[in-house]
Amino acid sequence: MEGEIVAWHIRPGDRVEEDQPLLDVMTDKATVTIPSPVAGKIVRTHGELGDAVPVGSDLVVMETAAVPCPAANGQSKADCRKPTAETLHGPRPALGIADGTRIDPAKRPAASPAVRRRARDHGVRLDEVQGSGQGGRITDADLDAFIQGGGNGTAAANNGSPQERSGTTEVHLAGLRRRIAEKMAISHTNIPHFSYIEEVDITELVRLRTYLNEKRPAHEPKLSYLPFIMLALVKALRAHPESNAHYDDQREVLTQFEAVHVGIATQTERGLYVPVVRHVEAKDLWEIARHMQRVTQATHNNTIQREELTGSTITLTSLGSLGGLAATPIINHPEVAILGIHRAQDRPVVIDGQIVVRHMVNVSASFDHRVIDGADGAAMIQHLKEFLEHPAVLFI
Repeated sequence: MEGEIVAWHIRPGDRVEEDQPLLDVMTDKATVTIPSPVAGKIVRTHGELGDAVPVGSDLVVMETAAVPCPAANGQSKADCRKPTAETLHGPRPALGIADGTRIDPAKRPAASPAVRRRARDHGVRLDEVQGSGQGGRITDADLDAFIQGGGNGTAAANNGSPQERSGTTEVHLAGLRRRIAEKMAISHTNIPHFSYIEEVDITELVRLRTYLNEKRPAHEPKLSYLPFIMLALVKALRAHPESNAHYDDQREVLTQFEAVHVGIATQTERGLYVPVVRHVEAKDLWEIARHMQRVTQATHNNTIQREELTGSTITLTSLGSLGGLAATPIINHPEVAILGIHRAQDRPVVIDGQIVVRHMVNVSASFDHRVIDGADGAAMIQHLKEFLEHPAVLFI
């Protein structure tokens, strides 16, 4: 197993305090910040930004302070421990150092590595910033508000006049951003996509969802549209198993799955993740909602497990209020289909010659044209539409 160095917070010659962040390392889409187990001076570092390093590699060498000899134990000066250079080992799947002290992440303000870097650049202590994100996580907006409000940093002066700007910023693609770029390039280059867009009348689904949320047991999560869509997807895939599959480019083999493992594209401060709700075909509506809530919250909190980010057979992506009208989503290789859900809103439609207001949502699907014909992809979406427009049949 190896990890990629995605950020250095120190450099040789720096003096650091115990628990001060040293570097960020990403392993299988899980990014951890490695803190210093001791106070001392950085002698040297090993590895550049973007380097992949095996677990157990030496990353940082520190010079630590001398440990005074106890006066009452009769030790000689020769017995005293002199300042030494300590080699810290990492990365580890869990937050901590192999030979150092493990730090309880709950004691540190929750924030992404990028937010931590900005805070240090502005001289801001994150424990003084109020976080508005999931579980109190500190976002870029929280940091901006703190700085502009006169915290331990100052907002840029602005006399009200537009200022000419000529600077540039180079952003090195590393860590999750680089892995996303690599995977998207593979998907877009290797898979001949075709997209199919349809509008769906979810007026009856809205009524059912509202009723179920009003009657839901106290221990059940509030229902969004996605659990219903996942139920409908399971039923549609029974008639179109070619869309619930992986395609092996090298062997030219399509593997169709009986199980439906739905990947939920989830945008976080750290980038795009796809946690997986497994065996949707064996779950009822409330079970789907619970499992979806658990994996998406774990993704936002950066506590998602490695195995929960792999193994999806089809992916569902939704941008909620940012969903727009249509898109051409890129397939999550080696899958062969992806379903995009757009913003739901009231629209005028014609029914029986009359203009009426209905609650509508657009869906955009992309398919791998090597293994799915256009007619088959369209038929799958039409089946999905039928189930969503008549939600009672989801439970038959």
